[in-house]
Amino acid sequence: MGENICDLAAKHCKPCEGGTPPLAKESVENLLSSLRGWEHVDGSIVKRFDFKNYYQTMAFVNAVAWIAHSEDHHPDMEISYRFCRVRYSTHAVGGLSENDFISAAKVEGLIPA
Repeated sequence: MGENICDLAAKHCKPCEGGTPPLAKESVENLLSSLRGWEHVDGSIVKRFDFKNYYQTMAFVNAVAWIAHSEDHHPDMEISYRFCRVRYSTHAVGGLSENDFISAAKVEGLIPA
């Protein structure tokens, strides 16, 4: 059994160097199982977060931006009036790294269960 969301959220991102291989499929599946609602799509992990209004969406976006700044690991975000789609991948490795899952776990902590 792998890490749970609390284990991931307690970690911090580490700089990735070019030439480092992306995570193997088994590791991706194991880590993804700890994140509710996240999907593995085209070499990224992705989740759509829905909100009641624009204010809540923007508050979430700003909180994600703070996490990205704190961890120095930045997602792609698609922002609309009542939703935000968050997508993580690690460009330096050409796929997924543990940093993507650490950051996703921290983002997941913004939303009550």
